[in-house]
Amino acid sequence: MKLTIAALALVLAVPVTATAASIYDQLLKLDPEERAHQVCVIKGVDTMRRDRKLAKVDRIKTSIMGRAKFTGTQVSTSGGAVRAKSHWYRLKFTCDVSPDQMKALSFNYEVGDEIPESKWEDLGLWR
Repeated sequence: MKLTIAALALVLAVPVTATAASIYDQLLKLDPEERAHQVCVIKGVDTMRRDRKLAKVDRIKTSIMGRAKFTGTQVSTSGGAVRAKSHWYRLKFTCDVSPDQMKALSFNYEVGDEIPESKWEDLGLWR
């Protein structure tokens, strides 16, 4: 029985490892600023899901009301957006990243008002 459980664990672990390697490889292809934005989006969705302030967070856009700022090892914006349950909300955040921009170290945020659907197209948002 131990062999079967070990074999199953190995099989289940392979896709996760392959996915992690694939994400890592894709991040390496990005310029440092874009890489920083992407790791912050990943960290932001994870952080917000854990906090459970909004139900079913699944997307973050860093720049809907102007470009997010990348300085040194921090991405910050007061013009971002977060999607939860097919609704978009204004988002302000700061995210600290590692010097190589491969990992987000912290993500602090404030969720603002819901963005009316009538403004979505102009802001590049979708259902």
